[in-house]
Amino acid sequence: MKKLFIYYSFSGNGDIIKNQLENKGYDIRKAIEKNRMPKSFFFSVLIGGFRAGISQKARLVDYDSDVSSYDEIIIGSPIWNGKLTPAINTVLKKTNLDGKKITFVLYSGSGNGKKAQKKIDKLFGESNIIFLKEPKKYNEELKKLNNL
Repeated sequence: MKKLFIYYSFSGNGDIIKNQLENKGYDIRKAIEKNRMPKSFFFSVLIGGFRAGISQKARLVDYDSDVSSYDEIIIGSPIWNGKLTPAINTVLKKTNLDGKKITFVLYSGSGNGKKAQKKIDKLFGESNIIFLKEPKKYNEELKKLNNL
């Protein structure tokens, strides 16, 4: 069974998860925005939170949306303003996930994202969602991925 992890990472939390899943045999695709976020933490939170809040999509650099050869797909996203990031909104729009086993790994400072969960449930029905609280800072959170 071929497995794929598609993710976005702004502060490095997604990259920590990528390392763990890569060691478990997952292929990796990182969603990279064409227009980078500001380097200032304050402005990146302000702009990113606003864009996520209105469910905006992002233009991505060379994103390969073909997942036809994969059986299992994990989608990783930070939670901004309670929602999925613009990069992952684009991934969900461009990628045909029909018939795939899908799990979402969502990471945030609070460890939850109810608005994001509602969107995922609306798009995919009840899905497997794993919430992680800042895995870069709290390494023990990665244990939640052990059953994947």
